[in-house]
Amino acid sequence: MKAKSKTKTMYVCQECGYDSAKWLGRCPGCGAWNTMVEEKVAPSKESKGVALGLSDAAPPQRIAEVETEDLPRYCTGSEELDRVLGGGVIPGSMVLIAGDPGVGKSSLTLRVCADVAKLGRKVLYVTGEESTRQVRMRADRLGAIADNLYVVSETNLDTISTHIENIKPELMVIDSIQTIYRPDIESAPGSVSQVRESSVELLRIAKTLGIAAFIIGHVTKDGGLAGPRVLEHIVDTVLFFEGEKNAEYRVLRAVKNRFGSTNELGLFEMRDTGLVDVPDASKLFLSDRAADPGTVIVPTVEGTRPLLVELQALVANTPYLPPRRTSYAVDIKRLQLLLAVLEKRVHLSIGNCDVYVKAAGGIKIDEPAADLALCIAMASSFANRVPRDKTIVFGEVGLSGEVRAVSQAEVRLREAARLGFTAAVIPEKNARQLDAKSIGIKIYPAAFVGEALKLALPK
Repeated sequence: MKAKSKTKTMYVCQECGYDSAKWLGRCPGCGAWNTMVEEKVAPSKESKGVALGLSDAAPPQRIAEVETEDLPRYCTGSEELDRVLGGGVIPGSMVLIAGDPGVGKSSLTLRVCADVAKLGRKVLYVTGEESTRQVRMRADRLGAIADNLYVVSETNLDTISTHIENIKPELMVIDSIQTIYRPDIESAPGSVSQVRESSVELLRIAKTLGIAAFIIGHVTKDGGLAGPRVLEHIVDTVLFFEGEKNAEYRVLRAVKNRFGSTNELGLFEMRDTGLVDVPDASKLFLSDRAADPGTVIVPTVEGTRPLLVELQALVANTPYLPPRRTSYAVDIKRLQLLLAVLEKRVHLSIGNCDVYVKAAGGIKIDEPAADLALCIAMASSFANRVPRDKTIVFGEVGLSGEVRAVSQAEVRLREAARLGFTAAVIPEKNARQLDAKSIGIKIYPAAFVGEALKLALPK
Protein backbone atom coordinates (compact mmCIF):
# COMPACT_ATOMS: atom_id res chain seq x y z
CA MET A 1 0.00 0.00 0.00
CA LYS A 2 1.36 3.39 -1.04
CA ALA A 3 2.03 5.70 1.87
CA LYS A 4 0.47 9.15 1.83
CA SER A 5 2.87 12.05 1.55
CA LYS A 6 2.93 14.25 4.60
CA THR A 7 1.90 17.88 4.67
CA LYS A 8 4.87 20.20 5.09
CA THR A 9 4.98 23.40 7.11
CA MET A 10 6.84 26.37 5.64
CA TYR A 11 7.32 29.96 6.71
CA VAL A 12 6.50 32.29 3.81
CA CYS A 13 7.18 36.03 3.56
CA GLN A 14 3.93 37.90 2.94
CA GLU A 15 5.78 40.64 1.03
CA CYS A 16 7.89 38.79 -1.53
CA GLY A 17 6.95 35.09 -1.22
CA TYR A 18 10.34 33.88 0.08
CA ASP A 19 9.92 30.58 1.95
CA SER A 20 11.99 29.00 4.69
CA ALA A 21 11.82 25.81 6.74
CA LYS A 22 12.15 27.83 9.97
CA TRP A 23 10.88 31.16 11.19
CA LEU A 24 13.09 34.18 10.57
CA GLY A 25 12.72 37.64 12.02
CA ARG A 26 13.91 39.29 8.82
CA CYS A 27 13.16 38.02 5.34
CA PRO A 28 16.38 37.26 3.39
CA GLY A 29 14.53 37.94 0.13
CA CYS A 30 13.25 41.50 0.60
CA GLY A 31 14.66 42.52 3.98
CA ALA A 32 11.24 43.10 5.60
CA TRP A 33 10.84 42.44 9.32
CA ASN A 34 8.20 40.17 10.91
CA THR A 35 6.62 39.12 7.62
CA MET A 36 7.27 35.35 7.84
CA VAL A 37 3.98 33.50 8.37
CA GLU A 38 3.53 29.78 8.87
CA GLU A 39 1.72 28.04 6.00
CA LYS A 40 0.95 24.39 5.30
CA VAL A 41 2.06 23.05 1.93
CA ALA A 42 -0.02 20.12 0.74
CA PRO A 43 1.38 17.48 -1.64
CA SER A 44 1.02 18.49 -5.27
CA LYS A 45 -2.04 17.28 -7.17
CA GLU A 46 -3.00 17.25 -10.76
CA SER A 47 -3.81 20.78 -11.89
CA LYS A 48 -7.20 21.56 -13.28
CA GLY A 49 -5.36 23.12 -16.21
CA VAL A 50 -4.58 19.61 -17.49
CA ALA A 51 -8.29 19.02 -17.92
CA LEU A 52 -8.46 22.16 -20.05
CA GLY A 53 -5.88 20.78 -22.46
CA LEU A 54 -2.85 22.77 -21.29
CA SER A 55 -0.64 19.68 -21.21
CA ASP A 56 -0.38 19.65 -25.01
CA ALA A 57 2.82 21.62 -25.49
CA ALA A 58 3.56 23.25 -28.84
CA PRO A 59 6.97 22.52 -30.40
CA PRO A 60 9.54 25.34 -30.60
CA GLN A 61 9.46 27.48 -33.76
CA ARG A 62 11.96 29.66 -35.53
CA ILE A 63 11.10 33.25 -34.70
CA ALA A 64 11.06 34.19 -38.37
CA GLU A 65 8.35 31.56 -38.99
CA VAL A 66 6.03 32.80 -36.24
CA GLU A 67 2.89 34.33 -37.75
CA THR A 68 2.02 37.83 -36.61
CA GLU A 69 -1.29 39.64 -36.64
CA ASP A 70 -2.88 42.61 -34.96
CA LEU A 71 -4.26 41.73 -31.56
CA PRO A 72 -8.07 41.96 -31.60
CA ARG A 73 -9.47 44.46 -29.12
CA TYR A 74 -12.94 45.50 -28.07
CA CYS A 75 -14.05 48.59 -26.19
CA THR A 76 -14.99 48.52 -22.51
CA GLY A 77 -17.48 51.39 -22.75
CA SER A 78 -15.06 53.72 -20.91
CA GLU A 79 -12.79 55.80 -23.13
CA GLU A 80 -10.47 56.56 -20.23
CA LEU A 81 -10.03 52.88 -19.36
CA ASP A 82 -9.51 52.02 -23.04
CA ARG A 83 -6.82 54.70 -23.21
CA VAL A 84 -4.91 53.23 -20.26
CA LEU A 85 -5.23 49.66 -21.61
CA GLY A 86 -3.79 50.73 -24.96
CA GLY A 87 -6.97 50.84 -27.04
CA GLY A 88 -9.30 48.29 -25.46
CA VAL A 89 -9.45 44.80 -23.96
CA ILE A 90 -7.60 41.89 -25.59
CA PRO A 91 -9.18 38.40 -25.33
CA GLY A 92 -7.04 36.12 -23.18
CA SER A 93 -5.37 38.97 -21.31
CA MET A 94 -5.35 39.38 -17.53
CA VAL A 95 -5.58 42.86 -15.99
CA LEU A 96 -4.91 43.55 -12.31
CA ILE A 97 -6.63 46.65 -10.85
CA ALA A 98 -5.37 47.78 -7.43
CA GLY A 99 -6.17 50.70 -5.18
CA ASP A 100 -7.21 51.79 -1.70
CA PRO A 101 -10.55 50.56 -0.30
CA GLY A 102 -13.42 52.72 -1.52
CA VAL A 103 -11.50 54.28 -4.41
CA GLY A 104 -13.92 52.85 -6.98
CA LYS A 105 -12.43 49.57 -8.25
CA SER A 106 -15.63 47.54 -7.95
CA SER A 107 -17.83 50.35 -9.28
CA LEU A 108 -15.67 50.79 -12.38
CA THR A 109 -15.43 47.09 -13.19
CA LEU A 110 -19.17 46.51 -12.66
CA ARG A 111 -19.99 49.36 -15.03
CA VAL A 112 -17.55 47.98 -17.59
CA CYS A 113 -19.16 44.54 -17.26
CA ALA A 114 -22.59 45.99 -17.99
CA ASP A 115 -21.36 48.02 -20.99
CA VAL A 116 -19.63 44.98 -22.50
CA ALA A 117 -22.68 42.79 -21.84
CA LYS A 118 -24.93 45.30 -23.62
CA LEU A 119 -22.82 44.73 -26.75
CA GLY A 120 -23.94 41.08 -26.80
CA ARG A 121 -20.91 39.54 -25.05
CA LYS A 122 -21.29 37.18 -22.08
CA VAL A 123 -19.75 38.54 -18.89
CA LEU A 124 -19.20 36.79 -15.53
CA TYR A 125 -18.75 38.85 -12.35
CA VAL A 126 -17.37 36.76 -9.46
CA THR A 127 -17.54 38.41 -6.06
CA GLY A 128 -15.88 36.96 -3.00
CA GLU A 129 -16.56 39.90 -0.71
CA GLU A 130 -20.27 40.59 -1.28
CA SER A 131 -23.48 38.70 -1.82
CA THR A 132 -25.28 38.76 -5.14
CA ARG A 133 -27.96 40.99 -3.60
CA GLN A 134 -25.36 43.58 -2.65
CA VAL A 135 -23.98 43.53 -6.18
CA ARG A 136 -27.51 43.97 -7.59
CA MET A 137 -28.11 46.97 -5.32
CA ARG A 138 -24.92 48.62 -6.55
CA ALA A 139 -25.80 47.75 -10.15
CA ASP A 140 -29.19 49.47 -9.76
CA ARG A 141 -27.46 52.60 -8.47
CA LEU A 142 -24.93 52.58 -11.31
CA GLY A 143 -27.42 51.63 -14.00
CA ALA A 144 -25.36 48.51 -14.72
CA ILE A 145 -28.10 46.01 -15.61
CA ALA A 146 -27.71 43.80 -18.69
CA ASP A 147 -29.12 40.42 -19.77
CA ASN A 148 -25.70 38.93 -20.59
CA LEU A 149 -24.18 39.89 -17.23
CA TYR A 150 -23.97 36.92 -14.84
CA VAL A 151 -23.15 37.34 -11.13
CA VAL A 152 -22.01 34.71 -8.64
CA SER A 153 -20.78 34.92 -5.06
CA GLU A 154 -18.06 32.29 -4.72
CA THR A 155 -14.54 31.90 -3.33
CA ASN A 156 -13.73 28.27 -4.21
CA LEU A 157 -11.58 28.28 -7.35
CA ASP A 158 -12.74 24.83 -8.46
CA THR A 159 -16.38 25.97 -8.36
CA ILE A 160 -15.48 29.19 -10.18
CA SER A 161 -13.74 27.16 -12.89
CA THR A 162 -16.89 25.07 -13.34
CA HIS A 163 -19.00 28.22 -13.75
CA ILE A 164 -16.56 29.55 -16.34
CA GLU A 165 -16.71 26.31 -18.34
CA ASN A 166 -20.52 26.30 -18.26
CA ILE A 167 -21.14 29.97 -19.10
CA LYS A 168 -18.11 30.47 -21.40
CA PRO A 169 -17.89 34.24 -20.85
CA GLU A 170 -15.81 36.58 -22.99
CA LEU A 171 -15.03 38.78 -19.97
CA MET A 172 -14.78 37.87 -16.31
CA VAL A 173 -14.09 39.89 -13.16
CA ILE A 174 -12.66 38.46 -9.93
CA ASP A 175 -13.43 40.68 -6.92
CA SER A 176 -11.06 40.18 -5.23
CA ILE A 177 -8.10 37.82 -5.69
CA GLN A 178 -7.35 37.90 -1.94
CA THR A 179 -10.66 36.10 -1.21
CA ILE A 180 -10.18 33.22 -3.70
CA TYR A 181 -8.72 29.93 -2.50
CA ARG A 182 -7.74 26.55 -3.92
CA PRO A 183 -8.99 23.60 -1.82
CA ASP A 184 -5.80 21.62 -2.40
CA ILE A 185 -3.74 24.30 -0.63
CA GLU A 186 -4.23 24.31 3.12
CA SER A 187 -3.18 27.90 3.80
CA ALA A 188 -5.78 30.61 4.41
CA PRO A 189 -7.24 32.77 1.60
CA GLY A 190 -5.12 35.85 0.99
CA SER A 191 -1.86 34.13 1.89
CA VAL A 192 1.06 34.13 -0.50
CA SER A 193 0.50 30.55 -1.62
CA GLN A 194 -3.22 31.03 -2.26
CA VAL A 195 -2.83 34.32 -4.15
CA ARG A 196 0.01 32.99 -6.29
CA GLU A 197 -1.54 29.64 -7.19
CA SER A 198 -5.04 31.04 -7.71
CA SER A 199 -3.69 33.71 -10.05
CA VAL A 200 -1.72 31.17 -12.06
CA GLU A 201 -4.78 28.95 -12.43
CA LEU A 202 -6.98 31.87 -13.52
CA LEU A 203 -4.32 32.88 -16.02
CA ARG A 204 -4.30 29.36 -17.49
CA ILE A 205 -8.06 29.42 -17.88
CA ALA A 206 -8.06 32.89 -19.45
CA LYS A 207 -5.31 32.03 -21.96
CA THR A 208 -6.81 28.67 -22.88
CA LEU A 209 -10.40 29.79 -23.37
CA GLY A 210 -9.58 33.27 -24.70
CA ILE A 211 -11.30 35.10 -21.83
CA ALA A 212 -10.35 38.63 -20.87
CA ALA A 213 -9.98 38.73 -17.08
CA PHE A 214 -10.03 41.65 -14.67
CA ILE A 215 -8.67 40.88 -11.20
CA ILE A 216 -9.20 43.30 -8.33
CA GLY A 217 -6.41 43.40 -5.76
CA HIS A 218 -6.01 45.00 -2.36
CA VAL A 219 -3.15 47.29 -1.35
CA THR A 220 -1.12 47.47 1.85
CA LYS A 221 -1.03 50.42 4.23
CA ASP A 222 2.07 51.66 2.38
CA GLY A 223 0.17 51.78 -0.91
CA GLY A 224 1.81 48.71 -2.45
CA LEU A 225 0.00 45.73 -3.89
CA ALA A 226 -0.93 43.18 -1.23
CA GLY A 227 0.41 39.68 -1.79
CA PRO A 228 3.61 38.46 -3.42
CA ARG A 229 5.46 40.51 -6.03
CA VAL A 230 5.19 37.54 -8.37
CA LEU A 231 1.51 38.47 -8.83
CA GLU A 232 2.55 41.52 -10.84
CA HIS A 233 4.69 39.30 -13.09
CA ILE A 234 1.86 36.83 -13.71
CA VAL A 235 -0.68 39.30 -15.09
CA ASP A 236 -0.39 41.16 -18.41
CA THR A 237 -1.39 44.61 -17.14
CA VAL A 238 -1.24 46.28 -13.72
CA LEU A 239 -3.41 49.36 -13.13
CA PHE A 240 -3.25 51.49 -9.99
CA PHE A 241 -5.77 54.05 -8.75
CA GLU A 242 -4.21 57.26 -7.46
CA GLY A 243 -5.90 59.88 -5.31
CA GLU A 244 -7.60 59.90 -1.95
CA LYS A 245 -10.81 57.90 -1.68
CA ASN A 246 -12.58 60.97 -0.24
CA ALA A 247 -11.47 63.16 -3.13
CA GLU A 248 -13.71 63.93 -6.07
CA TYR A 249 -11.36 62.77 -8.81
CA ARG A 250 -9.45 59.55 -9.45
CA VAL A 251 -6.41 58.86 -11.61
CA LEU A 252 -5.92 55.41 -13.13
CA ARG A 253 -2.34 54.76 -14.18
CA ALA A 254 -0.74 51.74 -15.86
CA VAL A 255 2.32 50.43 -14.01
CA LYS A 256 2.80 47.49 -16.40
CA ASN A 257 1.23 46.84 -19.80
CA ARG A 258 2.35 44.13 -22.21
CA PHE A 259 -0.06 45.35 -24.90
CA GLY A 260 0.37 49.11 -24.69
CA SER A 261 2.18 52.08 -23.20
CA THR A 262 2.57 52.69 -19.48
CA ASN A 263 2.66 56.47 -19.99
CA GLU A 264 -1.10 56.88 -20.42
CA LEU A 265 -3.46 57.71 -17.57
CA GLY A 266 -7.22 57.77 -17.18
CA LEU A 267 -9.15 60.40 -15.27
CA PHE A 268 -12.46 59.74 -13.53
CA GLU A 269 -14.88 61.74 -11.42
CA MET A 270 -16.72 60.07 -8.54
CA ARG A 271 -20.46 60.77 -8.62
CA ASP A 272 -23.58 59.18 -7.17
CA THR A 273 -23.73 57.01 -10.28
CA GLY A 274 -20.15 55.77 -9.88
CA LEU A 275 -16.96 56.72 -11.71
CA VAL A 276 -17.54 58.87 -14.80
CA ASP A 277 -14.95 59.60 -17.50
CA VAL A 278 -13.36 63.06 -17.55
CA PRO A 279 -12.56 63.84 -21.22
CA ASP A 280 -11.07 67.35 -20.78
CA ALA A 281 -8.68 66.96 -17.88
CA SER A 282 -6.93 70.33 -18.26
CA LYS A 283 -10.14 72.27 -17.64
CA LEU A 284 -10.77 70.04 -14.65
CA PHE A 285 -7.49 70.87 -12.88
CA LEU A 286 -7.69 74.58 -13.72
CA SER A 287 -11.33 75.17 -12.77
CA ASP A 288 -10.53 76.74 -9.37
CA ARG A 289 -7.31 78.48 -10.39
CA ALA A 290 -6.42 81.73 -8.61
CA ALA A 291 -3.52 84.15 -9.21
CA ASP A 292 -1.68 83.84 -5.91
CA PRO A 293 2.00 83.70 -4.90
CA GLY A 294 3.37 80.17 -5.20
CA THR A 295 0.93 79.08 -7.92
CA VAL A 296 2.29 78.12 -11.36
CA ILE A 297 0.69 76.30 -14.29
CA VAL A 298 2.81 73.51 -15.80
CA PRO A 299 1.86 71.60 -18.98
CA THR A 300 2.71 67.93 -18.55
CA VAL A 301 2.40 65.16 -21.13
CA GLU A 302 1.06 61.77 -20.08
CA GLY A 303 1.53 59.44 -23.04
CA THR A 304 -0.25 61.20 -25.90
CA ARG A 305 -2.31 63.51 -23.69
CA PRO A 306 -1.20 67.05 -22.78
CA LEU A 307 -2.36 67.97 -19.31
CA LEU A 308 -2.21 71.41 -17.67
CA VAL A 309 -1.77 71.15 -13.90
CA GLU A 310 -1.75 73.81 -11.23
CA LEU A 311 1.42 73.39 -9.16
CA GLN A 312 1.35 75.00 -5.71
CA ALA A 313 4.22 75.72 -3.33
CA LEU A 314 4.24 77.18 0.17
CA VAL A 315 7.52 78.44 1.64
CA ALA A 316 7.36 79.65 5.24
CA ASN A 317 9.96 80.63 7.84
CA THR A 318 10.28 78.23 10.73
CA PRO A 319 12.09 78.40 14.09
CA TYR A 320 12.50 74.62 14.13
CA LEU A 321 15.49 72.75 12.75
CA PRO A 322 15.78 70.93 10.50
CA PRO A 323 13.08 72.54 8.32
CA ARG A 324 10.40 70.32 6.80
CA ARG A 325 10.15 69.39 3.11
CA THR A 326 6.81 67.85 2.19
CA SER A 327 5.68 67.03 -1.34
CA TYR A 328 2.45 65.45 -2.59
CA ALA A 329 3.12 66.09 -6.28
CA VAL A 330 6.77 65.32 -7.05
CA ASP A 331 9.43 63.05 -5.64
CA ILE A 332 10.89 64.45 -2.42
CA LYS A 333 14.45 63.89 -3.66
CA ARG A 334 13.78 66.02 -6.74
CA LEU A 335 12.36 68.73 -4.47
CA GLN A 336 15.50 68.74 -2.35
CA LEU A 337 17.68 68.91 -5.46
CA LEU A 338 15.83 71.96 -6.82
CA LEU A 339 16.00 73.69 -3.42
CA ALA A 340 19.78 73.24 -3.49
CA VAL A 341 19.92 74.77 -6.99
CA LEU A 342 17.92 77.82 -5.83
CA GLU A 343 20.16 78.19 -2.79
CA LYS A 344 23.47 77.82 -4.65
CA ARG A 345 22.83 79.24 -8.14
CA VAL A 346 20.17 81.90 -7.53
CA HIS A 347 21.26 82.80 -3.96
CA LEU A 348 17.80 82.47 -2.42
CA SER A 349 18.08 82.00 1.35
CA ILE A 350 15.46 79.28 1.30
CA GLY A 351 17.39 76.67 3.26
CA ASN A 352 15.90 77.59 6.66
CA CYS A 353 12.27 77.54 5.48
CA ASP A 354 9.60 74.88 5.52
CA VAL A 355 8.59 73.92 1.98
CA TYR A 356 5.30 72.26 1.01
CA VAL A 357 4.42 71.29 -2.56
CA LYS A 358 1.23 69.83 -4.03
CA ALA A 359 -0.67 69.70 -7.32
CA ALA A 360 -4.35 70.51 -7.78
CA GLY A 361 -6.52 67.41 -7.99
CA GLY A 362 -3.99 65.20 -6.19
CA ILE A 363 -2.19 64.24 -9.41
CA LYS A 364 1.47 63.21 -9.24
CA ILE A 365 4.05 64.63 -11.65
CA ASP A 366 7.10 62.51 -12.44
CA GLU A 367 8.55 64.14 -15.57
CA PRO A 368 11.57 66.54 -15.50
CA ALA A 369 9.62 69.17 -17.48
CA ALA A 370 8.07 70.34 -14.20
CA ASP A 371 11.44 71.33 -12.68
CA LEU A 372 11.37 74.96 -13.81
CA ALA A 373 7.74 75.44 -12.78
CA LEU A 374 8.51 74.05 -9.34
CA CYS A 375 11.48 76.41 -8.93
CA ILE A 376 9.37 79.42 -9.90
CA ALA A 377 6.53 78.35 -7.61
CA MET A 378 8.86 78.08 -4.61
CA ALA A 379 10.60 81.38 -5.42
CA SER A 380 7.21 83.06 -5.90
CA SER A 381 6.01 81.93 -2.48
CA PHE A 382 9.34 82.84 -0.85
CA ALA A 383 9.30 86.38 -2.30
CA ASN A 384 5.50 86.68 -2.00
CA ARG A 385 5.22 87.78 -5.63
CA VAL A 386 2.47 86.72 -8.02
CA PRO A 387 3.72 85.04 -11.24
CA ARG A 388 2.95 86.54 -14.64
CA ASP A 389 -0.74 86.28 -15.49
CA LYS A 390 -1.97 83.61 -17.96
CA THR A 391 1.53 82.14 -18.27
CA ILE A 392 2.67 78.54 -18.31
CA VAL A 393 6.15 77.33 -17.36
CA PHE A 394 8.06 74.18 -18.25
CA GLY A 395 11.67 73.04 -18.58
CA GLU A 396 14.23 70.73 -17.00
CA VAL A 397 16.71 72.22 -14.52
CA GLY A 398 20.30 71.04 -14.28
CA LEU A 399 22.57 71.16 -11.24
CA SER A 400 24.45 74.18 -12.62
CA GLY A 401 21.20 76.10 -12.92
CA GLU A 402 20.78 75.73 -16.68
CA VAL A 403 17.33 75.24 -18.19
CA ARG A 404 17.31 72.26 -20.56
CA ALA A 405 14.94 71.50 -23.41
CA VAL A 406 12.10 68.99 -23.05
CA SER A 407 10.18 66.89 -25.55
CA GLN A 408 6.82 67.70 -27.16
CA ALA A 409 7.10 71.43 -26.47
CA GLU A 410 4.71 72.37 -29.28
CA VAL A 411 2.04 69.99 -27.97
CA ARG A 412 2.26 71.63 -24.54
CA LEU A 413 2.03 75.15 -25.96
CA ARG A 414 -0.94 74.41 -28.22
CA GLU A 415 -2.88 72.93 -25.31
CA ALA A 416 -2.14 76.06 -23.26
CA ALA A 417 -3.23 78.33 -26.11
CA ARG A 418 -6.49 76.36 -26.44
CA LEU A 419 -7.30 77.08 -22.81
CA GLY A 420 -6.64 80.82 -23.07
CA PHE A 421 -3.03 81.18 -21.89
CA THR A 422 -1.12 83.96 -23.63
CA ALA A 423 2.52 83.51 -22.54
CA ALA A 424 5.03 80.80 -21.74
CA VAL A 425 8.43 80.68 -20.06
CA ILE A 426 10.29 77.82 -21.74
CA PRO A 427 13.87 76.62 -22.38
CA GLU A 428 15.84 78.69 -24.88
CA LYS A 429 16.58 75.65 -27.07
CA ASN A 430 12.88 74.82 -27.40
CA ALA A 431 12.12 78.46 -28.27
CA ARG A 432 14.54 78.37 -31.22
CA GLN A 433 12.75 75.36 -32.68
CA LEU A 434 9.19 76.76 -32.47
CA ASP A 435 7.09 79.15 -34.50
CA ALA A 436 5.37 81.28 -31.87
CA LYS A 437 3.07 83.06 -34.36
CA SER A 438 1.50 79.82 -35.59
CA ILE A 439 0.87 78.70 -32.03
CA GLY A 440 -0.62 82.02 -30.94
CA ILE A 441 1.25 82.39 -27.67
CA LYS A 442 4.06 84.75 -26.55
CA ILE A 443 7.26 82.91 -25.69
CA TYR A 444 9.84 84.02 -23.12
CA PRO A 445 13.03 81.93 -23.59
CA ALA A 446 15.33 81.27 -20.62
CA ALA A 447 18.75 79.66 -20.53
CA PHE A 448 19.21 79.70 -16.73
CA VAL A 449 16.96 79.57 -13.70
CA GLY A 450 17.82 83.16 -12.76
CA GLU A 451 16.60 84.42 -16.14
CA ALA A 452 13.40 82.39 -15.84
CA LEU A 453 12.67 83.89 -12.41
CA LYS A 454 12.99 87.46 -13.79
CA LEU A 455 10.68 86.61 -16.71
CA ALA A 456 8.04 84.76 -14.68
CA LEU A 457 8.07 87.08 -11.63
CA PRO A 458 8.00 90.66 -12.98
CA LYS A 459 8.32 93.48 -10.46
